[in-house]
Amino acid sequence: MARILLIEDEPGMQRGLRDNLEFEGHEVAVAGDGSSGCQKLLRESFDLVILDVMLPQMSGFDIVRKAREKGIRTPILMLTAKGEEIDKVLGLELGADDYVTKPFGLRELIARVNALLRRAMPFGSADTTMKLGNVAVNFAAHSGSKDGKKFSMTAREFEILKYLWQHRNATVSRDDLLTNVWGHSESVTTRTVDNFILKIRQKIEDDFTHPEIILTIHGTGYKLIA
Repeated sequence: MARILLIEDEPGMQRGLRDNLEFEGHEVAVAGDGSSGCQKLLRESFDLVILDVMLPQMSGFDIVRKAREKGIRTPILMLTAKGEEIDKVLGLELGADDYVTKPFGLRELIARVNALLRRAMPFGSADTTMKLGNVAVNFAAHSGSKDGKKFSMTAREFEILKYLWQHRNATVSRDDLLTNVWGHSESVTTRTVDNFILKIRQKIEDDFTHPEIILTIHGTGYKLIA
């Protein structure tokens, strides 16, 4: 699951893309004009941006330029008009990562979204270790330390923490954790997830009653802040 920002002013297109991305399991934030979309991108954390070129108040090109000037490296997928090759070239030169030409098939767009997310959030060696302040975790070795002192966790706790780390700064639902850590075959509840999160917090947070690493997103799930 990823947190995606969709900046699109056409209501039908906006609704269709949002519904299909949510069906794929992603969390989608929507902006209907360039100005509000740019503000969201600069203030919040996203795993991917889907951005129309032609927008009211602020163009897609200006948003890409502004984001890259501010050091935001979030992958950006641009939606360009049919036959406007100059739009594609300019968008890529400004720092966009890919583009889809309108009209496009939803399967193509989803495939490009998934490809960008795979490149941006690899599940390989870059995600085998976690270092946050005074906490260090090696997922491959199943070892962790805080303030230089080792702590132990169960295999399941390591898997939960690893999944949250791989999806850091994005909201992960309890159902998503149940599906990806426990699997469909096991009869566990969302309460089970909460109990495991509490145990992990007790080991990595300075004050587990006021967590700063793993936050609760009420009504949804959890977010690991990195």
